[in-house]
Amino acid sequence: MENISIKEFYKEIFGNSSNQLDILLESNGSNDLGHFNVFDSEKFYHSSKNKSEMAYNRRLYYKISLIKGKNLVEFAGKSVLIEKQGILFATPKVPYRYLPQTKEQSGFFCVFTKEFLSKSKTGLMIDKLPIYQPNSDFVYQLSDRQYLEIELIFKKMDTELSSDYAFKYDLLRNYVLELIHTGQKLTPMKSLTNSVNASGRISSLFIELLERQFPIENESQTIQLKAPIDYAKTLGIHINHLNKVLKETTGKRTTEIINGRIVEEAKILLNQTPWNVSEIAFALGFEEVAHFSNFFKKHTSLSPLKFRN
Repeated sequence: MENISIKEFYKEIFGNSSNQLDILLESNGSNDLGHFNVFDSEKFYHSSKNKSEMAYNRRLYYKISLIKGKNLVEFAGKSVLIEKQGILFATPKVPYRYLPQTKEQSGFFCVFTKEFLSKSKTGLMIDKLPIYQPNSDFVYQLSDRQYLEIELIFKKMDTELSSDYAFKYDLLRNYVLELIHTGQKLTPMKSLTNSVNASGRISSLFIELLERQFPIENESQTIQLKAPIDYAKTLGIHINHLNKVLKETTGKRTTEIINGRIVEEAKILLNQTPWNVSEIAFALGFEEVAHFSNFFKKHTSLSPLKFRN
């Protein structure tokens, strides 16, 4: 699982063309703080470089998607099916995966950073809004009438973004806030996922997160996720739920699995690199060499130096 920034989002679309990236990143928000952009989904996904299917990643920006078509959305321990049309409010707090079930897809989506809304009272407290809480069910089914009403807001944003109106970003900010407040009045969709499938997916995602941090290939590299709470936050679930799932699926607790993998990597680094113990400790997320030495000895009965020798 990766953390996808606005710049990386555009790289996935347009490749590494610095010219195109500069235009997108500077023009869409250059007159204001933060970044905003809006897309027609049908045009966007029908272009040669873009895929409607999205990998299970954490995105470092906010996204509101108006969806027309049958789609499956997976997040944390839940799976939601949009039968006909719906709206999705994605936040950096919750990683999710988006899987179209048919080729007929249309709608709109907008992306924006937290800074884009920072000039409004609601924007300053965006992470405290019910719709953007980690445990929020952020996918909503829409009636035909609701879809048309929200589609009109997106069409206004699309038109306004290309205008030369001096205060267009103030107006765009208001349109985004209108979408957020409209969403908070909707009823969330119920999850389809049974507990067995959800547990299996959470367990797989946890192991994938853990393994993506390895191997450690140079002294300046260091693991970013070390404590169980780090993994729970990245997956968008409560730490107690993660512990319960891993105990059920692997027979081990979260801490036991993480520590086992760190010990395994420590042995590899001690055996196969000339790095000193301090460098290895840092790479494995330990701030003090003594903490690493005590940790390693607790799990192997040997000090790092004795194990190396």
